[in-house]
Amino acid sequence: MNNDIINHITKRVLILIAVFSIISFFAFEEFKPIILGLLFGGIVSILNFRLLENSVSRAMTMAPGKASNYSFRHYMIRYLIAFMVLLVAALADYLNIISAMLGLILVKIVIIIDYTFFNKLQDKKKL
Repeated sequence: MNNDIINHITKRVLILIAVFSIISFFAFEEFKPIILGLLFGGIVSILNFRLLENSVSRAMTMAPGKASNYSFRHYMIRYLIAFMVLLVAALADYLNIISAMLGLILVKIVIIIDYTFFNKLQDKKKL
């Protein structure tokens, strides 16, 4: 994958974390667990995205059978990491599990918004 795309998505996720944190600060009386959960989930989401990029890059250099096994193992590792984040958020009273879930899907949200919604807007401007 292109490093510029990964950095772009990472920056957008960090911006969304900051925006949601500011909104939480003003909207909720108990904002600290919400912000910490969002940070925890968001940072792990970024790290999982970078792990995905590394595993795809490495799998591209392997033979098809080895690449399939390698990809599956790393896929399961990323899901195990997400499970551990949710488990910690559920057990820790200083983290909000809902905001941790939101943090975990922020990369997906950014990709969907950037590469579907904004691309459609840019296509309309070109017409």
